[in-house]
Amino acid sequence: MSTRIGIDIGGTKVSGGVLDDDGRILVRTRRDTPDRSNAPRVVEDTIVEVFEELLVLAEEADLERPATVGVGAAGFVAADRATVVFAPHLSWRNEPLRESLGKRIDLPIVVENDANAALWAEHRFGAARGATHAVMITLGTGIGGALLVGGNLVRGRYGIAGEFGHMQVVPGGQRCECGNRGCWEQYSSGNALVREARGMAMANSPMAADLIAHVGGDVEDLTGPRITDAAKEGDATAVELLAEIGHWLGVGIADLAAALDPEVFIVGGGVSAAEDLLLGPARDTFARQLAGRGYRPAARIVTARFGPDAGLIGAATLGAEEA
Repeated sequence: MSTRIGIDIGGTKVSGGVLDDDGRILVRTRRDTPDRSNAPRVVEDTIVEVFEELLVLAEEADLERPATVGVGAAGFVAADRATVVFAPHLSWRNEPLRESLGKRIDLPIVVENDANAALWAEHRFGAARGATHAVMITLGTGIGGALLVGGNLVRGRYGIAGEFGHMQVVPGGQRCECGNRGCWEQYSSGNALVREARGMAMANSPMAADLIAHVGGDVEDLTGPRITDAAKEGDATAVELLAEIGHWLGVGIADLAAALDPEVFIVGGGVSAAEDLLLGPARDTFARQLAGRGYRPAARIVTARFGPDAGLIGAATLGAEEA
């Protein structure tokens, strides 16, 4: 069985896996993403650690040695498919990632934007299989995006297409790490969810009492997964916070539908684990705000089949197909 490695680098975690030809993850590992204040070399060290551990795990599982490595990076990947021009949630600025990793990894390497990789996984094996026009929205630390037209990924002239998270939805709104204000990801992302929850807690809002109790009174433990868990257990404030994130998700999707007219929107990333607590409000807002609603076909909004694994699977698949 031929195998390949996929590594997905996000704002909070570096996850890796060894996959087969059908996109199945055979063994996996992960590390926390080093703090963005560290030098780029520190993130590179983490990627290499994940790679080396995967080789060991593959050998222990009696798998064929992987032939390629695909890296999905949370940032603006240049048209050369080698350089991370800018990563708002990491320390990379014009980072020659493929060259740097190539000095330490003895396999062919393909570098891709993480949302592009996620969409490719869903197109090849998942929720966008059979679709010719699709948009991927990845909700994690921020918002990533990717576009499929005619069955092909659209990367743009400079490789940076699909950065939908940095569309301005609120003029003069929350400051974004990209340098602008009012970006979409400041209202519909894991960071936005955590910011709002902790803001309520720090303001001593009685509405947040049960949510604070859910994390044992430690506001710093109000993370996206903990808030989602509380919502699934029926915490009214957590449900309300996810509904607000979902509302803004629907606003942005309606704008994208007006511009791009895809047949399906696939929502992935860590925040998508909230499922209908998030997508229900998003679909409601989308239905109310879609231009020409009632007189045009409306795109479907679905959860990524592979959830937070989509970037990992797509990176490995692109690595095998393009290396």
